[in-house]
Amino acid sequence: MRRLGTGIGWRPEIADAVEGMPGIDWVEVVAENVCPGHVPESLLRLRERGVTVIPHGVSLGLGGAERPEAGRLTALAERVEALGAPLVTEHIAFVRAGGALTASPPLEAGHLLPVPRTRDALDVLCENVRIAQDALPVPLALENIAALFSWPGEELTEGQFLSELAERTGVRLLIDVANLHTNHVNRGEDPAEALDALPLEAIAYVHVAGGFERDGVWHDSHAHPVPPAVLALLTDLASRTAPPGVLLERDENFPEPGELEREVRAIRAAVRAGRERAPGRTAVAAIGTGTGTGRTAPALDEAGGGSSAADGGAAGRGPAAGGAAAGGGVAVLARPVPDVGVRETARERVGVAQAAVLSALVAGTPVPEGFDRVRLGVQARALAAKRADVVAKVAPELPVLLGARYRPAFLEYARQRPMSGGYRLDALDFAGHLLRAGRPGDAEARRALREWWLDRAGPTPRSQGPAVRAVRAVRRVLRRG
Repeated sequence: MRRLGTGIGWRPEIADAVEGMPGIDWVEVVAENVCPGHVPESLLRLRERGVTVIPHGVSLGLGGAERPEAGRLTALAERVEALGAPLVTEHIAFVRAGGALTASPPLEAGHLLPVPRTRDALDVLCENVRIAQDALPVPLALENIAALFSWPGEELTEGQFLSELAERTGVRLLIDVANLHTNHVNRGEDPAEALDALPLEAIAYVHVAGGFERDGVWHDSHAHPVPPAVLALLTDLASRTAPPGVLLERDENFPEPGELEREVRAIRAAVRAGRERAPGRTAVAAIGTGTGTGRTAPALDEAGGGSSAADGGAAGRGPAAGGAAAGGGVAVLARPVPDVGVRETARERVGVAQAAVLSALVAGTPVPEGFDRVRLGVQARALAAKRADVVAKVAPELPVLLGARYRPAFLEYARQRPMSGGYRLDALDFAGHLLRAGRPGDAEARRALREWWLDRAGPTPRSQGPAVRAVRAVRRVLRRG
């Protein structure tokens, strides 16, 4: 496989811009937004041109106390095959908690939440990662996430946690330098120390993104330009190793194509600056192989572009054991350190802790001892806001039907009703909640909302089909305005 090179996150809103953007070697797509039987035409055209497409999962929750669900792993594997991807990526995070393990109601965060950097949590994560690796047809890489709060009693730094994870499982690392910056502002962590501790040969690729600061808190929005501090971190990383790929993430508030191209150029310049300052210009290891896949990928060359050949495959899924392979200086990948199974008591301890935190965030229960109440409040508001935004995307008729009433009504609903079944069910539950309360007050808008709800809540579409009825209901409301 070719090197990854320079990439950008593919989103439907900028599909045309991405297709027309010069110098894009690869794209990343949110895995859950792709239907294997209906891959967007834009992605198919990119693939035909030789552009690599990598699925980026957001819902496995490998950092959660429960073992990964077989159905979610199967769905992710199907997307890998549909996109012809050389690897697949996910996050070091938990996204749900509660349930049978803790004898408490199941809760969904709707977002990525940080795992405690403890031995228990690391043991659980490592076992979950191995389960995922065995179920996926290509190598897996995991991303460090941004966090608004810290866990009390942590036993490892971020760099130590990531390094031991890679050593024990052989998983690759997706290093997000924007998230390192976020954790520097929000948790006082030194990003240079994290980079010092990383097994650089385990890096699959790098994310770069923008955000904003408000009241001393950095929000990793993916909706703002990449700040100089994040580009400086990219330069620091590139001075240590030549990353196999670097990708710009943008999820909201999309600028004109020219602005996106300027950001991509700034990323390339930051990588070049790092390589020029590097003491020795050696290439990083290629993307490792998964069990039985036999796939490798050349790394970026010293200047952050071009390609270099990888002489020989990996010996397993583990990170480099030190030294370099013969020919080209590509590190040899060692097998991961054998690991015993996780004791169920460790899973229970992690599960209870995560359920208590998530319940405080989405169900209004007391903040667990040792946590910063202010920061958990910031996180709770951020989760509710994101939930409102995503529901508006998966059910765009709701903001049209409700107008300016949508957001305050949804946030009020979210304070009373934690999410437990995904965003589409959340949209239905929200609409049903309004209807039971006799809202909206306008009779015609309420009738339109009821038609929308009936079309989606029933076991089969009504006579004219859900799409037709929803459109007609929305049009009636628009005519009133």
